[in-house]
Amino acid sequence: MKVASFLEDIKFNEMKPAVSLLLDTDFSKEIRVVFKKGQIMEDHQAPFAIIVQVIKGCIDFGVEGEVQQMNTGDIISLKPQVVHNLTATEESVVRLSLSKSDTLKRVKNV
Repeated sequence: MKVASFLEDIKFNEMKPAVSLLLDTDFSKEIRVVFKKGQIMEDHQAPFAIIVQVIKGCIDFGVEGEVQQMNTGDIISLKPQVVHNLTATEESVVRLSLSKSDTLKRVKNV
């Protein structure tokens, strides 16, 4: 059994969203992305399907030219290779579920 908290020990990065691995399971990687208001993850894509959930706060989630406002509790899934971006409209904590085959390094480089 593995246990982690998305809301404990939150550390913001002044320059860009802070990315950290919370759980590495047999089938997925659970990533926490912490945004200060106004921080952006520019257009990027994932090689595998992903799930993004807003744990706390509000983000604008852009997908192929359309923007979806996501609030606390909202969740979205994307197929592989879909171009997307995130902009925090307030301080936010976001859960990113990655395929076991994907890498934390790729996310940190966005």
